Amino acid sequence: MRVLGIETPPARNECFDLLELFLFVSPGQSATPTPRGLALALDLPPPATIEADFLHTLLNALLLRLRSARETPAGATMRIFLPVLSAAGWIWTATVEEALGPGPANQPALDAVRIWRRLPKWEDEAPRPPPSSFPVTSAEARARLAALLGPEAETRPGQADFASVAAGAFDPRRTVGSPHLVLAEAGTGTGKTLGYVAPASLWAERNGGTVWISTYTRHLQRQIEQELTRLHPDPAARRNAVVVRKGRENYLCLLNMEDAVNTAASRGDSSGPALIALALLARWAEISSDGDLLGGDLPGWFGELFGAGTVFAVADRRGECIHGACPHYQRCFVEHTIRRARVADLVIANHALVMAQAAWTASSPDDVPEEDAPPTRYVFDEGHHLPDAADGAFALVLSGLQTAELRRWLLGAEGSRSRARGIARRLEDLVATFPALDPPLNAVLQAARALPAPGWSSRLRAPDAEQAHVDGLPANPAEAFLAALKHQLDAREATRAASPHRGTDSECDLHPADPSLADAAEAFSRALNRLTTPLETLIQRLHDQLEDDAENLDSAARSRIEGAIRALRRRALNRVQGWIALLDSTAVPPEPGERPVHVDFIRAERLPGRGPFGGEHDIGLHRHWLDPTLPFAAVMRAPAHGLLITSATLRDQPGRDQPGETGTESEEAAWAAAETRLGATHFPAPAIRAALMSPFDYARQTRAYVIADLPRDDLPALAGAYRDLFLAAGGGALGLFTAISRLRAVHARIAGPLDEAGLPLYAQHVDAMDNATLIDIFRTEIDSCLLGTDAMRDGVDVPGEALRMVVFERTPWPRADILHRERRLHLSHGQPGAYDDRLARMKLRQAFGRLIRKTSDRGVFVMLDRRMPSRLAAAFPKGVTLRRMGISEAIADIRDFLDSAAPDTISPSRKANFP
Repeated sequence: MRVLGIETPPARNECFDLLELFLFVSPGQSATPTPRGLALALDLPPPATIEADFLHTLLNALLLRLRSARETPAGATMRIFLPVLSAAGWIWTATVEEALGPGPANQPALDAVRIWRRLPKWEDEAPRPPPSSFPVTSAEARARLAALLGPEAETRPGQADFASVAAGAFDPRRTVGSPHLVLAEAGTGTGKTLGYVAPASLWAERNGGTVWISTYTRHLQRQIEQELTRLHPDPAARRNAVVVRKGRENYLCLLNMEDAVNTAASRGDSSGPALIALALLARWAEISSDGDLLGGDLPGWFGELFGAGTVFAVADRRGECIHGACPHYQRCFVEHTIRRARVADLVIANHALVMAQAAWTASSPDDVPEEDAPPTRYVFDEGHHLPDAADGAFALVLSGLQTAELRRWLLGAEGSRSRARGIARRLEDLVATFPALDPPLNAVLQAARALPAPGWSSRLRAPDAEQAHVDGLPANPAEAFLAALKHQLDAREATRAASPHRGTDSECDLHPADPSLADAAEAFSRALNRLTTPLETLIQRLHDQLEDDAENLDSAARSRIEGAIRALRRRALNRVQGWIALLDSTAVPPEPGERPVHVDFIRAERLPGRGPFGGEHDIGLHRHWLDPTLPFAAVMRAPAHGLLITSATLRDQPGRDQPGETGTESEEAAWAAAETRLGATHFPAPAIRAALMSPFDYARQTRAYVIADLPRDDLPALAGAYRDLFLAAGGGALGLFTAISRLRAVHARIAGPLDEAGLPLYAQHVDAMDNATLIDIFRTEIDSCLLGTDAMRDGVDVPGEALRMVVFERTPWPRADILHRERRLHLSHGQPGAYDDRLARMKLRQAFGRLIRKTSDRGVFVMLDRRMPSRLAAAFPKGVTLRRMGISEAIADIRDFLDSAAPDTISPSRKANFP
């Protein structure tokens, strides 16, 4: 709008948005949502300076694509969507019809968006035999790596050594429950992705097995998938050999899509914008490789064009999948992906999914189908995140939202417009066939009414809620328990701090529990036990049906019953049993002086705005493992034959001598601390250790500064420092924050000045786009700036001039909450300060690692917290000296350093500043 000179954005039906046209013409193609990004996607060379006239060039390129498709099957598919888009008032319809030809006559408009009628069906295949166990030698791993890289590839010191080390995770297992464990730290630039893909792919091909490659975020999954084009250049071969697996909530749900289409149709003329969004979504779904809405081939900016709610509405965000009872079951994207993964060589997953799958297999081995036997080989990339991932995967939360969601899942929507059907609707076909299911089903429905009823949150926050607690507990045992939690929290609250993830939280210890809380917990436990008994009976009778009618059940019916059993266990029984154990321990404080296994506390929070629970208040009882790698190791020991855990930052202070220690002693201490933190000590066999150094000359390529004259809590001064530093770098700057509130405040103050200087500013928690799209824009627009929190600190790969500065707003100390307090006390080996330092250094190492991704890169790291201790400088690579100086002096030094780079590596905005 700034380039066009438009102050007030026009209405949707008055604005020709090129992104919407691109979605229609090239659905599923990646494109950064900027003029330069569209140009690159359309194979056009973008000019150095983009003016408004360039939009016409982009339009002409899109129209050319349309005209060239006119007589092709793709053109015929596009014309199918024109009636519905025309009826919905899409502003591009006439333009598209002129280039492509008119849509089919007499076609019902909504037929185009009913894609569930046209998508291919999956068919069951025989289970894959178990893999053999032939090893991959170091020489073979190196040879496969060389073949992947090709003769013209840049030589990366250490990459072949890394592949050799990684091969050790694929040796045959020698003892049950004792997998080979390889810890490999590979410095930035080593090329670790292809380094582990080499032995992993070779082992999978040789043994007929599947290797699961796990990373931390959806964005990193996509990065790994893109790297695998070297292994399988042909897209069809790659689709068969490589599968990306995520949680069900990431994919398009065809039943939700059908409901959304029917709802839009029922609204008549007022449904235009909704129908446009659904039509473009259907256009994408028909060509999508896997129906992945979040981080897949749907552009991440779709939600910004049509609202994030549009995307969330067509995903299964509340666990309402009805599996085999769904009329679209055999066309389901998730089921397609699950079946492809069973026979793939490489499955790219995330830590949370891997842990959830392993935990489910360990807890309910009889309910795991033969074809879903767990893999035997795992690669954990970004392995430094394993403790955090395990903490989230194995924690237990008994909260208002969790319990209300279970009620909703069991009873269905109570007076709302949601399509939540409840288990009575989901099991009605089975009950009709097997009447013995009816009594326990009715008992489950009756017992579920003890869970929080709709409106519980408003009642809990009502002004008279406290008095109601004093006068007598509510009749509903769940709401009585929540009221008792709130009563104790209000009385004892010790923490109310800004969290970078959750806004403002408050928490207090559970023990010693208030007598009224103990009474409420006991009453709620009895109510949940009344729910557990009929759930167990219902599951057992479904099992009995599988055995008694084995000869009469076809594969579809058997699959339907097995799916119902798994859903009842996962969604209800296992969760309720965990809650009962938590409630029963409420009145029993831990023994004084003993190291606890769990940490229990009460927390109230307001959840972030995006997603099914966005903006809602919650309160609950939380139980975390003191050492979350203990359950991780417990569930991985049995299925795994080999695990590779790798990252650029497995250890703290690698190669730095500790005071009073020799270099060898320091190395050993660093490895011992890493093994403890990653859970390697919980595996029977000792880990194989390896460290491959980064090939970069950090002393030459980087500078690191601490600004010594910036007031700590002066927001205008903080914003001014960000502004001046970003201007000094000419863009290409990443600003990292430890609090969302400060990020937003700084963004509001500096967006205007940077825009006037021609430096676009983007921000996580401000812009509606997902993190992957923000990073894509940042990478494409090399003079842009980006603000973010933790998610932007780890795993972001932005080589070249697009990232030449990282600015950290405060020392990233661990959040001082109850959970950290207990871990600091019991896991620090009597050195709580050193424990805090180690966590902070690891975050600094990750942030610094964003700067240099190639040998030609140059970059500066700036810490704006003058109180950062000098001892944390060990986080930076050898040769990097931490310079403490005032902001003006630092800016002058930064300009000199960046301007001294080779001319062909300097961005246009910086060249413009040269004399």
